[in-house]
Amino acid sequence: MLPSIDPSGVGNTGLLWLFGSYGYILFRASGLISEGSELLLLVPSLAGLVGGVVLPLLGAIPDGAIMLFSGIGDIESAQETLSVGVGALAGSTIMLLTVPWGMSVWAGRVDLMKHSTGKVEANYKGDPKLSENQSLSESGVSVGKETKHGAKVMMLTTIPYFLIQIPASYLQEEHSDDIAGGEKWWALLALIVCVGGFVWYLMFHIKASKDDEQKFRRMEVMKEMLITGKLSLGGIFHDLIKTYDNGAKAESKSQYQSIEDGSSEPNAKVMEYLTSVLSVTFQKYDMDGDASLGKREFKLFLKDFNEEVSKEDIDMLFEKYDQDNNGEISLDEFVLACYSILTTVHKEPSMRQNQLTSEESTEVGIAMAAMETAAEDADEEKEEIPHDIASLAPADQEAAVKKKAFIMLGIGTFLVLLFSDPMVEVMSEIAVRVNISPFYVSFILAPLASNASEVLASTYYASKKTSKTISVSFAALEGAAAMNNTFCLSIFMGLLYFRGLAWQYTAETIAIVLVQAFIYYMTLRDNLTAADGLKILSVFPLSIVLIVGLTRMGFD
Repeated sequence: MLPSIDPSGVGNTGLLWLFGSYGYILFRASGLISEGSELLLLVPSLAGLVGGVVLPLLGAIPDGAIMLFSGIGDIESAQETLSVGVGALAGSTIMLLTVPWGMSVWAGRVDLMKHSTGKVEANYKGDPKLSENQSLSESGVSVGKETKHGAKVMMLTTIPYFLIQIPASYLQEEHSDDIAGGEKWWALLALIVCVGGFVWYLMFHIKASKDDEQKFRRMEVMKEMLITGKLSLGGIFHDLIKTYDNGAKAESKSQYQSIEDGSSEPNAKVMEYLTSVLSVTFQKYDMDGDASLGKREFKLFLKDFNEEVSKEDIDMLFEKYDQDNNGEISLDEFVLACYSILTTVHKEPSMRQNQLTSEESTEVGIAMAAMETAAEDADEEKEEIPHDIASLAPADQEAAVKKKAFIMLGIGTFLVLLFSDPMVEVMSEIAVRVNISPFYVSFILAPLASNASEVLASTYYASKKTSKTISVSFAALEGAAAMNNTFCLSIFMGLLYFRGLAWQYTAETIAIVLVQAFIYYMTLRDNLTAADGLKILSVFPLSIVLIVGLTRMGFD
């Protein structure tokens, strides 16, 4: 049943309840879309589709839906509620480029080290990475080439704003109908440029995805799924090895071989993924901190990550990879051993059972108790492994991941389309009751519902304090802004052209473009200090002051 509560017919408390309810639903819906999109990153065979179309497009749907419904209805009311959509566009774009950007700099900051040559670099290899009592100018994050390139792309996508501002700069008619008539063909031109820019942006991402330029983000998703036990080791790497290892082990479906006979040399790309993802778990199971794993630790690792390998096969792996015969394997040897397990089908199904002797079971139990105690001392929470997926065969896990991802995407998109229209009505009513423009209400409130998950995700990635994760964080924010400049703005241009609505938002346009230009300027640097992060954070409230000032100066 569609939401049908009229906001004008409820009291102030009821209006706040409606805003909280619709906002929470939209927040959860955008979270479902975000999580479902990231699940699909685990399927490299869909890299072009997911990275090029699904991630950019679905990420813009919550904002786009609010903007679309703001221009629906009779012309007079649509012209008024269009301010809600413009507020959502401006608030989303400016907020994403300021609040989470500044928070990411703060969360991801490390010591900035000055070399004898005068060059300053972020010390991502330090221990600790962030020293105590560092000043705001002595800590920060690096600005990688990916971030610099993303900022250039983002600025290119602002061109439609300049096109629609050409007629808006000289049309002085009193009635919006007259302004709309003068803007109509400019709106069509801007619409064409928006759509062209949107298609170009998707093609750009498709190429980047096929070139595996999203590997850092994919690696982080893989680590999260592995550490939380949502997928087994085989489930994490099954499609990746099948896609990137040139089919080297694809024959295992039809040609059964033992670990002893299996190939043990992954290609460079697969090796990079394996090393990056498994290094985290290697450190976790290296309980004595000697940068190596013994058989007991290796058995515990396999048991925790739903890989059933027989005692004989474990002995065989150590015999094969323990080159100095000291009963321990290094990280590189550990990675090769895991690869051997992942690409081998055993001759006998019974050998898949992780058969432990009484003595070995006791050792594993002691090791698990020790790890649990260490986790408690570190105030970490232990998550329960959801065996509904992790216990499946790798190929079945891949199918389950796809199914779960598309269900989440479908439900999230449905909820966004269902509740965006009533959310527009609620924000319009709030504006009426507090006697301010609907623009300012949606500028502040709309991003809380539609972009909160992106704020949390970018800060989470940045908090890992690596150059790769900070690049992932910034790239996501730049991508969201570029989608607002193309996909979302094309919705407005379509409303202007097909519905005859007027673009009377010069002040708002100036603020949107200036903020993006400011972020582009900041990315020209090699590093952003913590002080820079605070400056970027302050831009969000300052942009509201700028819009108010420009409006009072006559920029409508």
